[in-house]
Amino acid sequence: MTTITIAPRIVAKELAAQLLSLSVKTFERLVQQGELPKPRQISAGRVGWLVSELDAWAEKRPVSELLPPPNTGALKPRSPAANQGASCAAA
Repeated sequence: MTTITIAPRIVAKELAAQLLSLSVKTFERLVQQGELPKPRQISAGRVGWLVSELDAWAEKRPVSELLPPPNTGALKPRSPAANQGASCAAA
């Protein structure tokens, strides 16, 4: 039996934001400001974004000359001394 996987054509707000590497709040703000595509009506009480329109928006973004900042939010390993100090302070 052959399995066919089809990518979604329309996605909900949370996934749309994730596809563009944006927080939901930033995504909402950009939609409200008219910088991102408006949602499409799926049914009476549901909307979503066309993946093709999100892709087109992403492709139009300018190429950046900036490199990511040194601290990109990755957790840094703590030294054993720092961990002992924290546990002593809590005791």
